[in-house]
Amino acid sequence: MSHTEAIPGSSLSAARRTRELTEATEGRTADVLVVGLGATGAGVALDAAARGLDVVAVDAQDLAFGTSRWSSKLIHGGLRYLASAQFEVAHESAVERGVLMTRTAPHLVCAQPFVLPLTPMVSTAQASLAWAGLRAGDMLRLAARTPRQVLPAPRRLSATEARHLAPAVRGAGLRGGLLSWDGRVTDDARLVTALARTAAARGARMLTRVRVLELTGGGARVRDELTGEEGEIRARVVINAAGVWAGGLVDGIRIRPSRGTHLVLRSERLGELPAGLHIPIPGETNRFVLVLPQGDGRVYVGLTDEPVEGGIPDVPEVPETDIGFLLDVLGSALDVPVARDEVVGAFAGLRPLLDTSEGDAGTRTSDISRRHAVLTSADGVTTVVGGKLTTYRRMAQDAVDAAVAAKGLAVPPSPTADLPLVGAAAPERLRALPVPSRLVRRYGTEALAVHALATEDPALAAPVLPGHPVTHAELVWAARHEGALDESDLLDRRTRIGLVPQDREAALAVAREVVAEGVLG
Repeated sequence: MSHTEAIPGSSLSAARRTRELTEATEGRTADVLVVGLGATGAGVALDAAARGLDVVAVDAQDLAFGTSRWSSKLIHGGLRYLASAQFEVAHESAVERGVLMTRTAPHLVCAQPFVLPLTPMVSTAQASLAWAGLRAGDMLRLAARTPRQVLPAPRRLSATEARHLAPAVRGAGLRGGLLSWDGRVTDDARLVTALARTAAARGARMLTRVRVLELTGGGARVRDELTGEEGEIRARVVINAAGVWAGGLVDGIRIRPSRGTHLVLRSERLGELPAGLHIPIPGETNRFVLVLPQGDGRVYVGLTDEPVEGGIPDVPEVPETDIGFLLDVLGSALDVPVARDEVVGAFAGLRPLLDTSEGDAGTRTSDISRRHAVLTSADGVTTVVGGKLTTYRRMAQDAVDAAVAAKGLAVPPSPTADLPLVGAAAPERLRALPVPSRLVRRYGTEALAVHALATEDPALAAPVLPGHPVTHAELVWAARHEGALDESDLLDRRTRIGLVPQDREAALAVAREVVAEGVLG
């Protein structure tokens, strides 16, 4: 591969989509049809393709259109699940975190420091319990065999150290802090894009804007949302990975969504944040509001865990009650509380929790297990639900194992625990790339090609809007190689400019120019 090219076979474009959709609906039978292209669905497509299966994967919208772009951008080690005695989930999370950080995506997933400031709001007993939890989390790291140099040990901080790492925290009465480390992904939607492109490089046909109208164990009736044309995709194995929409495709699947809301603040509001923050939620023993610096001029504050009733919207709304709750908890730890008009954006995602309550509506969604489930319907559709971003790979592996076993197909075991995603390389090689580190964290080895676009055409080196680091070259790259079909794909998922409505409006003209210039072909 030259420095100006994408990984061979991995480029997703409008032309490739058109060609492969025609192939998928012309009557041949694929080995596997995957419905849903969030992290789990894209992971299923990669898992199946990596085992040598012929794969078609579809989504009614775009890559990472649903829950997978609304996460906290964290790759959790499972500490919270220890507190609720979900030991299997905790260990699985720690293992999958290590896989991402050391083998499959070290360019996208790195260590994130967090400070739990010991303010007067945190009692001595709470501090002792939190410290014990952090030590237990480090034992999870050890059990998962993640090296210490990848995730450092937790330690206690003096008041001076805590103030240095968390300068916005209220100084009066600060007794110190607790420093811990977890995994974080540069961008959850970029992880999904990398999964989809890695699957495409293995021959999978990754088709966005293709809506499933009817799903059976032998395939699906679909509609091209760009043209309105309908067709049929036949497959030996069908896997439903549609997340919160999974129950609408297969009878008997009951999803109980939980809303997780985040606020978006300008970085200057909280000042320099060398670390994220854990702020205890009053009255809760193991729940925190997280303050998450993004390195792009923004900070996220989250998150809630509220049950959602009624229909599932394409894009969940953020209620004022969630915003008020997060601001109240955040304000309990700051010198100067954040005002409502300082919130420049907000987003909410719906966790696709499997409802096994048997009519017990009183169970809080925060208490429902995050363990994923794989279910096969009477007509042979395998559905995978639950879980979380961190464990997408294991969810995909389990779904493919169950689906091929149900149809009696013999396939090799999953190789994805050791399969690098597009752009992955050893940390020392990534550090040596002669391009801005921000590009390396988003594109890995392909940062060379993205940077070359801007070098060859200086107009593409300009930022899309003042004060935000995304360049014109990144929009062009997204259109040519990452399957972006319109300005929403460019602004809301391939980049995250759209998380701030004011920024989205300012960037819209540039995104439309990229589309109009025909680079999508």
